[in-house]
Amino acid sequence: MTKDWGVDDSTRSMVEGIIITALKLGRDRVTEADMKLMNRALRELRHAIRVFSDFRHVRKVSVFGSARTSYEHPEAIAAEDFSRRMALAGYMIITGGGDGIMGAAQRGAGREKSFGLNIRLPFEQRANATIEGDAKLVNFNYFFTRKLNFVKESHAVVLFPGGFGTMDEAFEVLTLMQTGKARIVPVVMVDVEGGRYWEVWSSFLREQLLDKGLISSEDFSLFRVTRDLGEAIAEIDGFYRNYWSYRWVGGQLVFRLRRSLTGASLDRLRVEFSDLAGDGRIEASAALPEEANEPEIAQLPRLVLTNPKINFGRIRQMIDRMNVLECESTTGGTVGLHEGRVASESSKRTGHVG
Repeated sequence: MTKDWGVDDSTRSMVEGIIITALKLGRDRVTEADMKLMNRALRELRHAIRVFSDFRHVRKVSVFGSARTSYEHPEAIAAEDFSRRMALAGYMIITGGGDGIMGAAQRGAGREKSFGLNIRLPFEQRANATIEGDAKLVNFNYFFTRKLNFVKESHAVVLFPGGFGTMDEAFEVLTLMQTGKARIVPVVMVDVEGGRYWEVWSSFLREQLLDKGLISSEDFSLFRVTRDLGEAIAEIDGFYRNYWSYRWVGGQLVFRLRRSLTGASLDRLRVEFSDLAGDGRIEASAALPEEANEPEIAQLPRLVLTNPKINFGRIRQMIDRMNVLECESTTGGTVGLHEGRVASESSKRTGHVG
C-alpha cells in the first residue's frame, strides 16, 4: 500500500510504523478528543515540514520578544535592525508571526526572508503585516507542535525582552540543550542600551539556581547576554566559523567541521577537554559508516569523542575552541547549507552583559 502512495524505500518502515500506531489507537478505543488531538498534531507537523522543506539549505534564526512592544520602542527598533543585518548576511528569520518584537523582526528581514509560526488563540491573534498571507506563514492549533518547529528549524535563537511566552521559550531551549534533547545552537539575550531585563534575569539564575547548586557554572556557556547587536551577530556567525554539526553514533559523539584542526590544535583540545573524553580519546576521523545517510556532508572532517562524559555546557565550550584554534589550510569542500557571514572570533560565554 505504501508503494502506491509513492513512499520512498528509505522511509517505508517508518511510515508503516505510523500507520500501525494509528490502527492501534483505533483498537485501543481512545477518546474522540485524544484522537482529534493526535490527528491534528500530525497534520500540523506535516504541513510545517513541507513549508520548511524548500529552505533546508539556509540557516535560520528564531527571534522572540513581546507582542505588546510598540514599533517605535527601542527594543523593537533593535529587533528590526538585528533581523535586517542577519538577512543581509544570508540568514532567514523565524518569529511567532505576531506584532511587537516579532513584527519588527520580520519588517527588518523582509517577507522573502521570513517565516511566521502563528498560534490560534481564543481571542483574535492576527499575523503581522509582513508575513500575513505568505506561504511561509504556518498557523498552529497547538503550542507543542509550534514550539517543536521553533527548536527543530532554528540554527540560532535570539531573545528580546518579553512576557511569559518569551520566558517560556528561553527556558525551554536552554533545558533542551542542557539535557541533550536538542542540538546546541547559539542563544543570545539582547537588551538595548541602558536596559537591564536580561541582566536581572541572569542575576536571578546565578543567585537562585547556581548558588543553590540547581544548575552548574558550565550551563552559563549555553547562552550570552549583550546590549550590542554586533556582538549578537558575531556570536551566531562565530559559532559556525569552523563547526558544522554534531551527531551521536552509538557511544561516540561525532563533530563535523569545515576544516581539519592542525595536529597542535588537536593536542591542545585534548588537554583542555580531557574531562569530557571518558576514555581519553578525542580523535580526528573521516565520516563514520553509520553516517552514510548524510552523503552531502560526507567530505567534512570529523572529531570523535568516545564515551564522553556528558556536560553540554562543556561541549558548547569545546565547540567554541574548535572555532578559534588553528586549522589546516585545506577545506572540507562545499556543503549545501548556507554558511552565513563570520563577523569575528567567537568569544568565551559567561552570561554577563557585554
